[in-house]
Amino acid sequence: MVQLGLVGLGKMGFNMRERLRAAGHEVVGYDRNAEVSDVGTLADLVASLEAPRIVWVMVPAGEATRATVAELGELLSEGDLVIDGGNSRFTDDTHNAAVLAEHGVGYLDVGVSGGVWGKDNGYGLMAGGSEADVERAMPIFDALRPEGPRDEGFAHAGGVGAGHYAKMVHNGIEYGLMQAYAEGFELLEASDVVQNVPGVIKAWQRGTVVRSWLLDLLIRALEEDPQLSELEGYVEDSGEGRWTLEEAINNSVPAPVISAALFARFASRQEDSSAMRAVAALRNQFGGHSVKSVSK
Repeated sequence: MVQLGLVGLGKMGFNMRERLRAAGHEVVGYDRNAEVSDVGTLADLVASLEAPRIVWVMVPAGEATRATVAELGELLSEGDLVIDGGNSRFTDDTHNAAVLAEHGVGYLDVGVSGGVWGKDNGYGLMAGGSEADVERAMPIFDALRPEGPRDEGFAHAGGVGAGHYAKMVHNGIEYGLMQAYAEGFELLEASDVVQNVPGVIKAWQRGTVVRSWLLDLLIRALEEDPQLSELEGYVEDSGEGRWTLEEAINNSVPAPVISAALFARFASRQEDSSAMRAVAALRNQFGGHSVKSVSK
């Protein structure tokens, strides 16, 4: 049994706490939402743990994570360990590790995949940091990862920053896969040849080379809403796709699929595209092609 402090009990953190407790570990959770929090403050959480402590942070990437890590640095003691399991940019990890090192506190960055299904199915984990710190936290990783061989669902990716770098690339790939499924769905819907679009996509679940968990989730969505007519085609991005493209540019790696998927998300947010108005105007100017005027 391992004792763990868990900061951030949102969709992921809450379910992680439940999975860890089900595995027999003691988890003390803190969240600004008092309804789900086990303690009142971050200081209370640290005080409730026995040294040497392990605290897992699951808060939004960026300033929220940096501030939480800095506060933990002031509260924790030499020999303690902080794990950032959020979607932080890998470049933040060096800074966070340095802040904690001033207090003799260790640091691991862990990319976590699994979404809201991780509680039951387990989470894919990619860790960055020292071998000693990874080994120390291994009982936690074993409880969170899917059942089966350790290397199927967990990887020690490298030093500090490697875990979040691996998760960044993972999410970039995810963008491309989702976009491919989405474009296939739209083409099937647009054609008058295929009469049973949900049935066709469901048939891809078994025996085909495009079967995947993402496909399973698309099928689940289609079973609830066969035309997906209840949804608006507006798609946000949480940052990892952009960071993946920046790294592709920095390393001269062509990534046309991921870039197209990211730009498709940008396009989904435009009710009226200036770029496409310019294209329409140009086609009208050079070829006399018809255009649609905005109704007054």
